[in-house]
Amino acid sequence: MKKGQIAEGIVVRVDFPNKGIVRVEEKTESGETAVSYCTVKNVIPGQRISFFVKKVRKGKGEGTLKEVLEKSENEVIPPCAHFGVCGGCTYLNLSYEDQATLKEQQVKELLESVLKNQEEPYEFLPIRKSPAKTGYRNKMEFTFGDAYKDGPLSLGMHKRGSFYDIVTVDDCCICDEDYHKILKTALAFFEDKGVTHYHRMNHTGYLRHLLVRKAAKTGEILVAIVTTTQQTLDLQPFCKELLELPLQGKIVGILHTKNDSVADVVQSDETNILYGKDYITEELLGLHFHISQFSFFQTNSLGAEVLYSTAREFIGDLGKGEKTVFDLYSGTGTIAQLMAPVAKKVIGVEIVEEAVTAARENAALNGLSNCEFIAGDVLKVLDTIEEKPDFIILDPPRDGVHPKALKKIIDYGVDRLIYISCKPTSLVRDLEQFLSSGYRVEKAVPVEQFPWTANVETVCCLNRIK
Repeated sequence: MKKGQIAEGIVVRVDFPNKGIVRVEEKTESGETAVSYCTVKNVIPGQRISFFVKKVRKGKGEGTLKEVLEKSENEVIPPCAHFGVCGGCTYLNLSYEDQATLKEQQVKELLESVLKNQEEPYEFLPIRKSPAKTGYRNKMEFTFGDAYKDGPLSLGMHKRGSFYDIVTVDDCCICDEDYHKILKTALAFFEDKGVTHYHRMNHTGYLRHLLVRKAAKTGEILVAIVTTTQQTLDLQPFCKELLELPLQGKIVGILHTKNDSVADVVQSDETNILYGKDYITEELLGLHFHISQFSFFQTNSLGAEVLYSTAREFIGDLGKGEKTVFDLYSGTGTIAQLMAPVAKKVIGVEIVEEAVTAARENAALNGLSNCEFIAGDVLKVLDTIEEKPDFIILDPPRDGVHPKALKKIIDYGVDRLIYISCKPTSLVRDLEQFLSSGYRVEKAVPVEQFPWTANVETVCCLNRIK
């Protein structure tokens, strides 16, 4: 296998998050069969594929998929017309059971790589599945662009492998029909007006993003149209068209968010309410949460109930309300508020100030007076907190816990802690430091939060060895 060649092989497995390991057999000059392996994304086990070899190092290659020559035995017809073109989903050509099993295997193999030398065995539980398999997302960020250079206006997701081209995902299966109707209405409205989208190369144009949030329990919908300030447009006719749509849910707020950043991020320099209010209300395990356009909240509400119920199950009995709990990387304070009724005090730490503000408001909404939320970097904030935790819950971002912050967490010496991870490769890296510092993993379970994508959550319970 050489760089620049087109090779063929069988996908023998797929490692997290989306790394297909392809077995390649080639004849040597002596007539013998040489076996090598190459990593190729966007494949599933059992496929025979052709691929372009981009890189070869120490006998291992990296390649890009060209064609599926033979389908896998488990392969199914994708239930979405956009699959393979849109970059959103990875496993729509597997049954739900098969993609859940694949993720379970990926997490187990990663955990085994670090826990194989743990003296006492740990309990690995079967993956806990999402109650909703399709239409589960409560937030979508659609991008305005063109389907190809100088093509017609598009609104949707980035084309797989492209930084610029946009696929109009008007039949996406991970969001429900209300999203489709809102997307189609927005696209038709701005097409009719001849409004231009923002070009990221020359930094000109008006339309940037369409953000839609919908609460699974209440059905409330928030719509935000994100533009630059390079044009002035009356958006009230747009609001009127949205409000006249026959939706299953109900639009309670429409926002105009202005963003002149050159970076391709959804952010606000200024936000104006065009209709209603600037948040929706969601219910989760008996608690209520106000969610604004940029609030961090699990994107699968029903799946989040499974995730947080699992965390609460792993936490177990906290005693008679005498324990102080640290909820680190607390987001909008969901876990903290679930722990509050059985704790003396819960202290949440989160670096995103808007999330902290939302957490405080939500705690007040739920009548919880023993929650304190601090805005700041966990690494720095831990030095300022006088209380010592009896129990710690970690729910860090994808990159995991900063090594210096992890040392401070370990130095508290709590008997038990829960680690919730959205990226198992970061989890196993952090577990190595826990294990070398006197902790052991008692049990772990993958939780399906993102059906059809390459992502998966994992919940671990750790105990200090006495």
